[in-house]
Amino acid sequence: MSEDKQPVNNEEYALQIGSLDVFLLSDGLVRLDGGGAFGLIPRVMWEMLLPPDKFNRVPLSLNCLLIRSEGKTILVDTGLGDHLTDRQHQIYGLARGENDGLIQALARLGIMPEKVDIVINTHLHADHCGGNITRRDEGRELIPTFSNAEYWIQRMEWADAAFPNERTRATYLAHNFLPLEATGQLSLLNGDTRVSSEVRTVVTRGHTRAHQSIVIESGGEAALYTGDLATLAVHFERLAWVTAYDVEPLETIETKRLWQRWALERNALIILPHDTQTPLARLRQDTEGKTQLEPITPVPIQQ
Repeated sequence: MSEDKQPVNNEEYALQIGSLDVFLLSDGLVRLDGGGAFGLIPRVMWEMLLPPDKFNRVPLSLNCLLIRSEGKTILVDTGLGDHLTDRQHQIYGLARGENDGLIQALARLGIMPEKVDIVINTHLHADHCGGNITRRDEGRELIPTFSNAEYWIQRMEWADAAFPNERTRATYLAHNFLPLEATGQLSLLNGDTRVSSEVRTVVTRGHTRAHQSIVIESGGEAALYTGDLATLAVHFERLAWVTAYDVEPLETIETKRLWQRWALERNALIILPHDTQTPLARLRQDTEGKTQLEPITPVPIQQ
């Protein structure tokens, strides 16, 4: 299937979870090698779900989450940001319209960067934290994008990112997170952490050693923003499907097993970070124990 005919959904959505206003916002769309997204799964299997282009690239959304809870404006993940080099633009195949990107999406909701109280990075891979930082007045100096926010990052994740190895150094880019320490905006977490009575972070080990996901519970309803615990819907649905980027793939499988049970027990909304076709879904289980994600049709934000 040609690139321009691939089914791609890059809308932004308004969600109601209990009494909470939650927004799924986009920082754009990238095209990356399908082998990275699907790891050991043979192409003949995954290409039926997400057909690649002639360069073997598949489309991936850069979904971020905005939550308003107990007077706090909480942003989960920040996409790639606005300071990529030309070479990085090419590598990621980044596509954004003239008025697209996370900052523009926030502005359409009436939220300026200085109004964000907390930024939570699920992990420090560039496509989840690049928007932490922006250039001052289009110059060379990089400063925190959200000038009044605390940036919440797991302590072990920070350590792994600050001292990367040969496998991880291509995506742990120090300029995306080190400036936070210099400005005093860094808050390092030690495991699962309560953000408000309705929102908490939970360590979901596997993609990285201290990857964290976000649990929302309000008014008897529940949701899980998976981060890269499940990059695409099929990754949450099928335990054995893990990405080539997971540093601990066997841990990913066991972590998914736990959160599948949680999702089934609570009929939880599952929010995916990169799925262009099924960004929102609920997990179902048939009489034989087979799990499947049922897509949810959300309400697009009017632009």
